[in-house]
Amino acid sequence: MEVGSVGNVTMNASRNVGLKGFFRAISLEHEILLHPRYFGPQLLETVKQKLYTEVEGTCTGKYGFVIAVTSIDNIGAGLIQPGQGFVVYPVKYKAIVFRPFKGEVLDAVVTQVNKVGMFAEIGPLSCFISHHSIPADMQFCPNFNPPCYKSKDEDVVIQADDEIRLKIVGTRVDASGIFRHVLYVKLNDVMLLYSSNHIGEVSLPLYMKFCISLSS
Repeated sequence: MEVGSVGNVTMNASRNVGLKGFFRAISLEHEILLHPRYFGPQLLETVKQKLYTEVEGTCTGKYGFVIAVTSIDNIGAGLIQPGQGFVVYPVKYKAIVFRPFKGEVLDAVVTQVNKVGMFAEIGPLSCFISHHSIPADMQFCPNFNPPCYKSKDEDVVIQADDEIRLKIVGTRVDASGIFRHVLYVKLNDVMLLYSSNHIGEVSLPLYMKFCISLSS
């Protein structure tokens, strides 16, 4: 049963910017379930606010993380749910999403290092780099302050808060409903490392396998 169309709504699109790489602007759809107490002059505003709350910061296997809603294109006619009194409003909107793809270059921040490998973050992604994927000449140094991986000649040191630049050379999405990626990554031939006590430029051609798990 239709309650009536709210009509076409266009929000301020000033947040639309030219995006490259793993940030993309796409069209999406979402259903808003509304309690009868919200029916009134602020109905439209309530639907918009619930859209922001329900979709921004969430993650799906198909599109990745929804960073921000940039515009609402249409709020359709509400449908009363039998025996409940709640109404569902279908909403079409545009949003900026974050999902890495093959060939893209990403900057990651190392958050932790230990004997099993390194942990890093790429925006909302939590990354794990196994020690098996770290070059043999780089050893874990637990007594170093802070703990780190460093090469035998100590020219290369990777520790927490260092920034590394990566290039994805292959991806695989898990068949399960959880958004899970295995990224085959190559550190750029020139990798920039930044930390409070180390600023430098080093040559480190290297392939690493990242297990990235995304959840809402």
